[in-house]
Amino acid sequence: MAIRKIVHIDEEKCNGCGLCIPNCAEGALQIVDGKAKLVKDIYCDGLGACLGHCPQGAISIIEREAEEFDERAVEEYLKSKKDDDNLKNTTKHHIHHGGCPGSMIRQFNNASNQEQNIKVSSRLRQWPVQLSLVPATAPYLNGADLLITADCVPFAYGNYHNDFLKDRAVVVGCPKLDDIEYYIEKLTDIIKLNNLESITVLKMEVPCCSGMMYAAKTARDRAGSDIPIKVVTIGIEGDILKREYV
Repeated sequence: MAIRKIVHIDEEKCNGCGLCIPNCAEGALQIVDGKAKLVKDIYCDGLGACLGHCPQGAISIIEREAEEFDERAVEEYLKSKKDDDNLKNTTKHHIHHGGCPGSMIRQFNNASNQEQNIKVSSRLRQWPVQLSLVPATAPYLNGADLLITADCVPFAYGNYHNDFLKDRAVVVGCPKLDDIEYYIEKLTDIIKLNNLESITVLKMEVPCCSGMMYAAKTARDRAGSDIPIKVVTIGIEGDILKREYV
């Protein structure tokens, strides 16, 4: 045991979004019961590669008594995880064990909504739409009202085209499945290179989706802009839960 630097998770701030997990090369962090947890002290090198990827600011590096970082133990641990993942991939049923509250299976009864047969015309004015594919210099971004959409939103919110997409340029992504730092870099370039009229972020209520707002805010700061960002939170059953400016 020694006094050394090691990661610390503030459980009151942590919402279990999981954005820190892929940024820990040693696999020292996991989502357990909806919160990020340090698996073992010996897996954490204390260098803080996971810092800066938490929208809630729940991760810090502190000094405390802990077992020394064990590189060999990390190698064996990562190998065992890889073997376990390979085993799961050979089975027919894939079960998510991460404990992320956003991955909870739910079923809704929207029979009354299905009775309405109203045709809605597409309001999309561009292509592509995925943030990873949209060039920062795309002509439709110049002077645009930019809509940053978490990719689950159009499925949950039925009137997405008329209420949000109309007259806006859109970029779509998932902060849980993609590289959040790449999103930040792309959005920073978009804000720098285009005289945007406004920025709106549409996100789901699930914790991991807060990464979309984090990416937009961080990109704005890096771009040196003071443009307000309107954030709209959509519930998993399709209702608007919150509107705010950040």
